[in-house]
Amino acid sequence: MADFWVTEAMNGFGMTVQVTEELCSRQSKYQKIDVYQTSKLGRMLLLDGIIQLTEFDEFAYHEMLAHIPLFAHEDPRRLLVVGGGDGGVLREAGKHPELEVMDICEIDAEVIETSKRFFPGIACGFEDPRVHVHIADGSEFIRDKAGYYDVIIVDSTDPGGPGTPLFGERFYRDMKKALRPGGVIATQAESPYLLPEIVARLCKVSKQVFRSVGYASILVPTYPTGTIGACVAGDRDDIALPARPVPPELAAKLKYYNSAVHRAAFANPSFVTRLFE
Repeated sequence: MADFWVTEAMNGFGMTVQVTEELCSRQSKYQKIDVYQTSKLGRMLLLDGIIQLTEFDEFAYHEMLAHIPLFAHEDPRRLLVVGGGDGGVLREAGKHPELEVMDICEIDAEVIETSKRFFPGIACGFEDPRVHVHIADGSEFIRDKAGYYDVIIVDSTDPGGPGTPLFGERFYRDMKKALRPGGVIATQAESPYLLPEIVARLCKVSKQVFRSVGYASILVPTYPTGTIGACVAGDRDDIALPARPVPPELAAKLKYYNSAVHRAAFANPSFVTRLFE
């Protein structure tokens, strides 16, 4: 049995994980895709050397990125996920019976194929009959969807890869146009310790487009610095407050998200608040 260590290094930080087996290593049209069996964290997915998820703690990221915007909306019916080819956000969104349409626009079909093969407990999100898969560039796909969606969730890779256009001002304005009245967005917004300039830029752009904007912190041990966040925005009075309670039958299925965590995630330390003042 192999025994080696894989390190993700970015901007002076790193996360090193003990690996027992390499399960997959392939180069798609857009990025390098690696899957490892780890000694303590289950299977782990990396894109271009950046940890996307481990079976150990993926629930924290996927639950928060999905349920915060869905519960920030009073009555979501149509959802778009941009990116998210592992299926985790779809899995969580599928727990909302009120959703009628669940579109996903993923640029790299090989990420979906890899997740279905190696992460069936996550990729099960694709099995929902409400899901429609679109293999395309999300920044282009969204321009033809004016006034269609209630919630848009952007589960992107870091800037610098195929997700780069998803961090620009034009994309945020296009998302606003694609929403119906009362719509909500949530985007993967990096760690304020690791990439504070990205946090500041996304929140600034969002404030130029939406009435209410907040940065929600998420604790994910296997991401460098142990934190990541979501930029959540919409045209309502306070995006940090849930618009409706979590039904008991759904609450019983969740491991991280609840209404109290929803509110608390937006209570940022002073240095984070100053990033987008």
